[in-house]
Formats: sequence, C-alpha cells, structure tokens
Amino acid sequence: MTINKKQNGNSVIYSVEGRLETTTAPELESVLKQELDGVADLTFDFEKLDYISSAGLRVILFAQKKMNTQGTMKVINSNEIVKEIFEVTGFTDIITVE
Repeated sequence: MTINKKQNGNSVIYSVEGRLETTTAPELESVLKQELDGVADLTFDFEKLDYISSAGLRVILFAQKKMNTQGTMKVINSNEIVKEIFEVTGFTDIITVE
C-alpha cells in the first residue's frame, strides 16, 4: 500500500494505492493519528485502491469519528469493488462517498 498526501491549508487529501487490509491498515491509522489535528476538510482518494477489508473500514470509521468533531470527510474515486463494500456494510450511511 502507498499513501500520498496533498495538503492545502487545513484541507488534506490522502491518495491510497493498493490494498487496505489487516497488514496495511495500521500504517494508515498511524498516519492519521499523527496528522489529523487541525484538519478541517479530509478527503480520501481511492482511485488506485484495489480492495478494502474490515480492518481498512475500521480505519475509515476512526477518521470519520475524528472529523465529526472538527470538520468534514469524504471518499472519492472508489472503484466498483470498494463502492460495493461501502454499500453492503452500510458505510454509505455513515460517510460521504462520491
């Protein structure tokens, strides 16, 4: 998995490539725990994300809970597999998926 960050003031976009699963989710969670303070607009660009597991969903839920207290969050450019996982798990009711 590769994580790329683009920041403009208090807006941040994380582009995640590869697979967000049990072995890689802790890396993203660690990054988010260190870098989300002061962020008002968080975007995950999943254009190059191939797959997300329950461990990855947990990290996204962590980010959403954090952003509920300080700003907004959305997920963009998900492929059909990732979108279906968000839909089946009910995450589309919790997070903004565009």
